[in-house]
Amino acid sequence: MSVQEAEARRGFIAAFVAFLIWGLLPIYIHQLAPMPSVQIMAHRVIWACVFVFAYLAIKGDLGKVWAALADAKARLRLAASAVLITINWLVYVWAVSNGHVVDASLGYFINPLVSVLLGVFVLKESLNQTQWVSVALAALGVLWLTFSVGQFPWIAISLALSFGTYGLIRKQVVVESVAGLGVETLLIAPIMLAYLFWTLHTGSFAFGTLGLKVDVMLIASGAVTAIPLVLFAYGVRRVPLSTVGILQYVGPSLQLLTGVFVFHEPFSHTQLVGFGLIWAALVVYALEGVWRNRRLKTTAALADSGAPAAAVATASSAARS
Repeated sequence: MSVQEAEARRGFIAAFVAFLIWGLLPIYIHQLAPMPSVQIMAHRVIWACVFVFAYLAIKGDLGKVWAALADAKARLRLAASAVLITINWLVYVWAVSNGHVVDASLGYFINPLVSVLLGVFVLKESLNQTQWVSVALAALGVLWLTFSVGQFPWIAISLALSFGTYGLIRKQVVVESVAGLGVETLLIAPIMLAYLFWTLHTGSFAFGTLGLKVDVMLIASGAVTAIPLVLFAYGVRRVPLSTVGILQYVGPSLQLLTGVFVFHEPFSHTQLVGFGLIWAALVVYALEGVWRNRRLKTTAALADSGAPAAAVATASSAARS
């Protein structure tokens, strides 16, 4: 095995473990359910901040945090992304704590397609016909769930929109993922600390009242939040994005299975139809991406081999269509 192949293998394992942790996260959060969701969220932010800064200090990368904070534009965008990821985490913790793991999993199935639409309408990216078919199928799935179930899937949409917009903003900030998380948690942590002091003053502070297990798990939630991000950042630099695109469905798939088979949440035939439309959308989009990547590689190979310009142009046109 070559060095490059070994790196790719380690990258694949790292990315897979990251999505595995995210997929099993509901089981972890469920153990904290006796505590109010907002307090779980506050501890998650604070301990994630502590863990991330410890990690960056060990790596000698604290300077990247201070550099980001010194840049006014980066600071403003990271403040916005911090608000979005806080909303995302809070909705997710509330959903898991209140028996809506299946609804939360739907949000992360929809998220890639929300990111596609943000790319179209905000970044002015273009979609081909197959990609539009994928988006249309997902929209039909959401509409089906809204009108047949009789309730707008606000948990799923909130998670997908908050995380999709978060990704859009982070895409526009030239800061490494872990350092960026350090800035985000540093900006939000004082607010979370103030909230916890307020609960202490009002007598609703739950830390230390629910047993040692819950306290330890709350502190460890910082590592549980940061470790998969570190693994993902390591993996995404070493494996093709098409592979990452397929791996990202490990998380919501495990969440869905956890909700149905571990927490015994209802999953009706009506929901199956809606989820089925969204899964079909994801399959169409993933297969189109794989096909397009192969065509682009073929185009590059033709160009390198000195093939006639007409053949290269035909292959290039097919890859874009």
